[in-house]
Amino acid sequence: MRQLLECGVHFGHQTKRWDPKMKKYIFTSRNGIHVIDLQQSIQLINIAYAFIKEIIKNNGSVLFVGTKKQAQDAIKTEAERCDMPYVNHRWLGGTLTNISTIRQSINKLKDFERLQEDGILDQLSNKEKAKKTKAYNKLLHNLEGIKNMIKIPTALFIVDIKKEQLAIKEAQKLKIPIIGIVDTNANPNEVDYPIPANDDAIRAVKLLCSIMANGILEGQKDIIHETEKKKSTVSEAKEEAKKETKEEAKKETKEEAKKETKKETKEEAKKEAKKEAKEEAEEIKEKKKKTTAKTKDIKTEEKPKEKKTSSKTKELENKENPKTKKTTSSKDKKK
Repeated sequence: MRQLLECGVHFGHQTKRWDPKMKKYIFTSRNGIHVIDLQQSIQLINIAYAFIKEIIKNNGSVLFVGTKKQAQDAIKTEAERCDMPYVNHRWLGGTLTNISTIRQSINKLKDFERLQEDGILDQLSNKEKAKKTKAYNKLLHNLEGIKNMIKIPTALFIVDIKKEQLAIKEAQKLKIPIIGIVDTNANPNEVDYPIPANDDAIRAVKLLCSIMANGILEGQKDIIHETEKKKSTVSEAKEEAKKETKEEAKKETKEEAKKETKKETKEEAKKEAKKEAKEEAEEIKEKKKKTTAKTKDIKTEEKPKEKKTSSKTKELENKENPKTKKTTSSKDKKK
């Protein structure tokens, strides 16, 4: 508020030159001059500031327009400070509605600059050189601020909407929103975001232009901050993904190791079981062999015994036979 008062933003035009549609923004009149209500001006400046900031955040652009003497320097310095296009000398008809012809003029301007850089201009005769430089200066005077404007701007910021009627009509035709400094002699309904303020005082115009430029710069900072945030989130996401993949890999390796160990243990157990079974079978075979060998030995031992017993029995029989013979012979004799 203090800055606005110091710069004379509250001073309007003479009461006899007022526009009745500005009545709601006029606080009072003193010595035949209207005084603008700065409370409302501050509210509307904040609205315009937020709007411009949002445009820039959405990768938009703002064209600064102010061709009156009081605004020319402020428009140029503040637009260049925030890297935005501007018109501060003469509004060429079709700057917005017939941009193709404007681009042709811009191309001529750039061609001349290339000739100058390459040193071809110095090779021309003095007459041709003077002719080309004159045409270049004329184009530069009108197109300097928009020579790098690639596309139609998203919004217009205008100083003195009463003077810049051509720009307003072209913007309205293309439905481009307008932020405008509106003095007490202008119609605020012609713009989308009116700022009731003094558009004749150089200090007032400079202050308001700097406020809008600050809004643009803040929007640009927000874009940088958001891109950095996105980068950090992307890097964090990548790190998390890496961690997850590492953990998954570890889990997989652990599971594979477990499976392998299980397989190995199973195979080892099978092998050991087979070995044990073989060893047991071999032991059983050896035992069988031993038992069979023992049985054979026993049989071989039993056979000579049988022979001895049979020989003994025969001897006994032979001993008994003579007795029987004697008995039989004696019996025969008796007969």
